[in-house]
Amino acid sequence: MKKFLITFSSVLMACFLLCAANNSKKSAKPPIRALLITGGCCHDYPNQQEIIPAGIDERVSVPVEWTIVHQRTKKGDVKIPLYENPDWAKDYDVVVHNECFAKIGDEKYIESILKPHRDGVPALLVHCTMHCYRTGSTKEEWFKFCGVHSPRHGKKHPFEVKIKAPEHEIMKGQSNWTTKNGELYYIQKTFPTMTPLAESVSKTDGNTYANIWVNAYGPNKTRIFATTIGHHNETMQQPEYLNMITRGFLWAAGKKVDELHVKK
Repeated sequence: MKKFLITFSSVLMACFLLCAANNSKKSAKPPIRALLITGGCCHDYPNQQEIIPAGIDERVSVPVEWTIVHQRTKKGDVKIPLYENPDWAKDYDVVVHNECFAKIGDEKYIESILKPHRDGVPALLVHCTMHCYRTGSTKEEWFKFCGVHSPRHGKKHPFEVKIKAPEHEIMKGQSNWTTKNGELYYIQKTFPTMTPLAESVSKTDGNTYANIWVNAYGPNKTRIFATTIGHHNETMQQPEYLNMITRGFLWAAGKKVDELHVKK
């Protein structure tokens, strides 16, 4: 009898665990398929390609499947072979651009980058991405994608990030914070599709510039989240920075921003 009870209990436990596993599989959230494209001039991309995914992964409750494409060069005129494929973005829910290729003006090449985003693939744009692809006839279209035209930046210095849109989903509940170091980009022009979320004052010229914003790009109003903050690794590793990047990442991917484990 005792043996039977133990066996019966074991069967019940096995059934319970099997049902729990099946329910877990059914309730499990599908992963966000994210593509990080990085490389180019003037930045520590080998380390930043680790900082961004790791910072996002430890903050989100949704699993993220990362694909990283790193063009290992310090030149600003090297093309990324991935972009030569017209279907380069088709398998991804969101693309993170953290690249610096200012000296490329090839119209066909740039159009191959922009078309998937114009067709609806959301993006997160970091720092020097706003200074890319600005030498050719299609540079204005690149600026429209970014939501701004930034021609240059001031001297490196820490700056306070002042929240301008506290009710926006990305910024809700966030506080002003100061970067450990920084390279504040000048914003010469903003497009009507762009909504500024935060800004800072340049110690170089005394002017105030947007440095976090969202953009509705193209006919599909594709979600673009962008920040010019992110030159220095010590700034990029700050909890405030990674919280901000993660919130923008989730928003761009169409996920609830409150699905976030905020780090202090």
